[in-house]
Amino acid sequence: MSSFCDFVSRRATPPVVLREICGLQAQLMSAAGLGLRVRSAGLNAGTVRHALNQDRSIVRTWLMRGTLHLVAADDLGWLLSLLGPIFASGSEARHAQLGLDRDLKLRGVDTIRRTLKDTGPLTRYELVDELQRRGIRLDPKSQAPIHLIRFAALQGVLCLGPDRENREPTYVLIDDWIGQPSSPSGEPSLGELARRYFAAYGPATAEDLASWSGLPLSQARSAVALAMPALAELTIRGQSGFLLKGRLPRSRPPAPANPAVRLLPAFDTYLLGYRNRELTIPRPPLRRRLQRGGGWLHPAVIVNGRAVGAWRLAGAGPRQELRIEPFEKLSRAVQAGIEAEARDISRFLDFPLETKIAEPA
Repeated sequence: MSSFCDFVSRRATPPVVLREICGLQAQLMSAAGLGLRVRSAGLNAGTVRHALNQDRSIVRTWLMRGTLHLVAADDLGWLLSLLGPIFASGSEARHAQLGLDRDLKLRGVDTIRRTLKDTGPLTRYELVDELQRRGIRLDPKSQAPIHLIRFAALQGVLCLGPDRENREPTYVLIDDWIGQPSSPSGEPSLGELARRYFAAYGPATAEDLASWSGLPLSQARSAVALAMPALAELTIRGQSGFLLKGRLPRSRPPAPANPAVRLLPAFDTYLLGYRNRELTIPRPPLRRRLQRGGGWLHPAVIVNGRAVGAWRLAGAGPRQELRIEPFEKLSRAVQAGIEAEARDISRFLDFPLETKIAEPA
């Protein structure tokens, strides 16, 4: 329900940003990095890689909605305790289709634990080969291996580790990578998830919380009730929602001469954070242009919290372009804001970009 973007403009480290917004979707690590960029001044891709692979202050694994996310390492334990069982049990029908019965999954997880303890980081194909060698026979061409790996992650056994030189991800034991995370569960975790969510996304509803987190709606409503002492109710454009007390949004958007322009990456949590996206992507035809099927959410041009276009990187090597595809005519002030964002993306990625703005389509 948020009516416009209040992204972080101060300098903050990756784990601080991730704690504040309770994670970023990270099927594409490049997109997650750009999501951190837009929420903290001065970060670059090297800083993010260092936090992930050297400091290990941030972790990549399956969490909200059962999808890959980047979260602060300090948050991993309680998030896994809360969400892991939900998505592990929710995949049982698919596991049965793939021949992953309970016995095979338990033996597989135990073998994964012992294998990674012996070997250290392994790619998916290396891990599957080791499992085959140790008696866990899976069809490497099927989805069974990745479902078993994901199941082990949801059990708190493994997470993604450092990429190889070819950018292929590896898997590592959580205990070896960041140590045993603390894992409070039950009501404290449920209430904390709601407080974090409404602090970052409010005003929003229990339905929005369920959509963003993957919690069943009944559990999302329980989470709201647990967090209620810290929440205030607010109505925007006829829609009521909750936000953290003391975090009232701006009463009006920025002036036309100084619009808030942000280039959000694919799968950005600002657009994924709500069940009802009418305020962020107002018209159904525009939603279809940003959400073109297959679960893909395209990079978006956001002005004062509203999607006004899509963007993409095109080309390779030293001649890459940042191409803007507007949904409407853009003012000079908005175009200047896009140019400023493009320069910052170029700084973050550490290679030059030429910006090209197409005619509205």
